[in-house]
Amino acid sequence: MEILAFGVQADERPLVEQAFEKSHHAAHAVGVFLNTDTAPIAAGHEIISTSVNCDLGADVLSDLAAGGTRMVAQRSTGFNNIDLEVAERLGLTIARVSSYSPYSVAEFAWTLAMAVNRRVVRASIRTRDFDFRLDGLMGRDMHGRTAGILGTGKIGEAFARIAHGFGMRLLGWDVSENPACRDLGMTYVPKDQLLAESDLVSLHVPLLPTTQRLIDAAALKTMRDDAILVNSSRGGLVDTAALVAELREGRFTGVGLDVYEAEAGLFFLDKSLEAVDDDTLARLVTFPNVLVTSHQAYYTEDAVRQIIETTVNNVLDYTAGRRSENVLVPRS
Repeated sequence: MEILAFGVQADERPLVEQAFEKSHHAAHAVGVFLNTDTAPIAAGHEIISTSVNCDLGADVLSDLAAGGTRMVAQRSTGFNNIDLEVAERLGLTIARVSSYSPYSVAEFAWTLAMAVNRRVVRASIRTRDFDFRLDGLMGRDMHGRTAGILGTGKIGEAFARIAHGFGMRLLGWDVSENPACRDLGMTYVPKDQLLAESDLVSLHVPLLPTTQRLIDAAALKTMRDDAILVNSSRGGLVDTAALVAELREGRFTGVGLDVYEAEAGLFFLDKSLEAVDDDTLARLVTFPNVLVTSHQAYYTEDAVRQIIETTVNNVLDYTAGRRSENVLVPRS
């Protein structure tokens, strides 16, 4: 059986194809993302694999079902791009990767935090022009300061362990407390208190209806003027227009964003020769204290191999009639 994999990056392609070959399945990996225009490509493929920036809304799912697709194996933890109710009604099996290396995302979140704190991008641009002045490059020690972590699951815990290594005070917010974070000395507090007291705020919660724009205009105003905000989770957690408004007021030491709420159709693609009509994103990247990357926090060899391995196992479970914790919509 041949599996069609959408949205596969060049670095991922050999890993995807080799992993499926070992499982006695063939994988045809394509770089295009699944949407209403590309859905016809899936015709005749019982199983497809998708990435988080693929469109799996009602129209696309209907097209997939009409073309003979019966199983979607998503190569990510998040699934906010999938209409699960429609999938169930159409009899489509949906599976995801419930977990992979938390260190990949946690370490990258810290990369963003330290890059904006120590003005690394600006310094690098200057030295390329042989400008070795230190003006405007002063950062702050993290030791002794407060890290506020919204979401203390596996990734949030890994982030907290690094913060603990820096010697930071730890504040946490989550629907349930993580004993491992408490052992690190974390104090769980209400969200507003965390935002008001933290020098560094890092987001590690899933995107759900209850967390949509968790960091809205009111939340941003609660934060300290000299705080650092990092989002390596989901773009929809932050009201970007409200963030731009605060940045225009000269607030925040730095903002590191690996995700963006309107990233679909932009991220993972080369738009360098096109006019980008997203005025909010265009304004965001002009701020000298903002660093935007292209949803790459998960993108380590270790994490990608785990994601692909789990995806292959999800396909094997489907063909064998088994069900695991990764299944969002079971086989009918």
